[in-house]
Amino acid sequence: MTENLNFFNTLSKKKEKFVPINKKKIGMYVCGPTVYDFPHIGNARPLVVFDVLFRLLKKIYGENEITYVRNITDVDDKIIESSKKNKKSINELTETITKSFHEDCRYLYCLNPTFEPKATEHIKEMIGMVSNLLKNNHAYENKNHVYFSVSSFKKYGKLSNKNFEQLVAGSRVEVSEYKKDPLDFVLWKPSDEKDPGWDSPWGRGRPGWHLECSVMSEKFLGKQFDIHGGGLDLVFPHHENEIAQSCCANKTENFANYWLHNGFVTFDKEKMSKSIGNIVTINKLRENVNGQVVRLALLSSHYKQPLDWNEKLIIESKNTLDRWYNQWEQTPSEEIEDEVLEPLLEDLNTPEYITKLHSLYDEAKKGSRISKVKFTTACNLIGLLESTPLTWKDFKKNQSAIDENFINKKIEDRNIARKKGDFNKADVIRKELEDNGVIIEDKQDKTIWKYK
Repeated sequence: MTENLNFFNTLSKKKEKFVPINKKKIGMYVCGPTVYDFPHIGNARPLVVFDVLFRLLKKIYGENEITYVRNITDVDDKIIESSKKNKKSINELTETITKSFHEDCRYLYCLNPTFEPKATEHIKEMIGMVSNLLKNNHAYENKNHVYFSVSSFKKYGKLSNKNFEQLVAGSRVEVSEYKKDPLDFVLWKPSDEKDPGWDSPWGRGRPGWHLECSVMSEKFLGKQFDIHGGGLDLVFPHHENEIAQSCCANKTENFANYWLHNGFVTFDKEKMSKSIGNIVTINKLRENVNGQVVRLALLSSHYKQPLDWNEKLIIESKNTLDRWYNQWEQTPSEEIEDEVLEPLLEDLNTPEYITKLHSLYDEAKKGSRISKVKFTTACNLIGLLESTPLTWKDFKKNQSAIDENFINKKIEDRNIARKKGDFNKADVIRKELEDNGVIIEDKQDKTIWKYK
């Protein structure tokens, strides 16, 4: 089984067989949250995707052979800005968001990572890395700022597959009068007295965002490790910069061997944006939607592809789990046949794996306990059916508001169809609502509804 695990590697731009540095000590680092605001559904996707990968690696190589590191960035310009905007202290803000993030993780049925380091706990090590980069002539100081010199690293741009000119033309590079080159990025910057800051050889200041992940990954996984993951938006500049500063500070040829990036999440086909007001935060979903539903919905598309978040997706995922929980069976962990596992071994193909789960469900419906055990075990591998049917049903009883907008929209569509004389469509909508547990009744000129 281990020889058949393949990933699409962003670094090489092709699918590769996974060959760990050490089978007994596999390292995976995933960029965690910057705790300045409540995480949204786009942030939930890498949480779930890399949790599935963590579970798969544990299944293949053994429970204790995988070290999964997911950081928390608790010092950053965004945090300072949010603190001032919301009139909260830095500590109050970061503690509130971190607590909510951990609740989100439990809600999504994510396992705890092996380590969850905070940036503020590793300032000493960050200062050490900056000193190494200066010593190795890969960085320069200018008026209490320290910048990485991108031109000193010839492999820069390999991850994002762009040359220097392309990167400057189309990138999100920070503009600063202290830089020698537009692509150079900050390693250390001065802090005002009111802002978080630490003493350093370059004056009181704070680290650059990119530096933090390089330092924390090195501490827990070493100078070279197996897998680095994150969202597609992190390829450039964040991950590109991590590679540059880590290789140059440690004098290594490589940093992480395999780079995995999940695609974006849209909302009803539109990019999520605060200006539009279509941001869906996880803590709001917690109020009405079971975390198992959200998890299944996020796994319904291949992790590399875009995922559109919409009411239909939630309904379909909930209905699937309604059926699946009818075949739940409490069981010790059972072996999963290679044929069932195969899609996950091919670059975490969760949609194809879910198709396999549907087939196992069909077998389980025939009544054999062993088939139910196989089905439940296979679901558990990707973090599904992990609560009991009673817990599932109890949650459903308390989620009466979950689909209200969806219901009202369907009733509106049905009324329009009836006015046009399209009674076949009206009947189809009524049946769809019934399938979703909603009974409608026409009274005079008004349609009322209730849950079954």
